[in-house]
Formats: sequence, structure tokens, C-alpha cells
Amino acid sequence: QGLYSSVVCPGLVMSNMTYRILPVFLWKLLMPIMWLVSGSTAVFVKAPLARLASSVWLFKQKPEYLDSLVKYHSCTSGLGRCYVEPRKMDVDEDTAEKLYQKLLELEEQ
Repeated sequence: QGLYSSVVCPGLVMSNMTYRILPVFLWKLLMPIMWLVSGSTAVFVKAPLARLASSVWLFKQKPEYLDSLVKYHSCTSGLGRCYVEPRKMDVDEDTAEKLYQKLLELEEQ
């Protein structure tokens, strides 16, 4: 029917939504560690708007050429450059196909 579905991950983004997960004093203790870790991992996205990188990139792609078993991650290099990194999801293709067929059956009902 021309519908496609893809999975995106915005990465770890420090925003006002993130701060509600833990008490404020705990964030103050964790922030120095988070900034140290951010230099060694690409999924810690420092700029809140950078988390849209994977969504915008995905929007610009032709969906029929994308791999449905891949999750597209928003990443940031050590120098702050945003990029998208595809990572294979740990999905059993037979189970996924059975689920899809069951959804089609339910749709017909």
C-alpha cells in the first residue's frame, strides 16, 4: 500500500525532559561524567536539535531502498559534526514475517 516503517534513535540528549527522570542533585553529580563520556561515544548528542539528524535524513531517503531491519541512530563526532549511523537490529526475520502476516489477517477482519 506504499507505507513504510523505519526505526530511528535520537541518541542520548540532555534536555528538560531528561532532567525529570532523576532528582536534580543526582544530575549535578552525573553531568561531569556524562560530558567525559560524550567525548568517547557518538550517541551522546550534545545539541538538542542534532537529535533530529536521523529523522531528517530518513525523510530524505527513498523508503523502498532502506533496510527494514536497521535502526538509524543520530550521532555526533568528537568535533560536533552530526551524522546518521545505521545499526542492524537483533530481530528474528521469521518471527517478524509471521507477525506481519498476522497483522495483515487482522486488518482484513
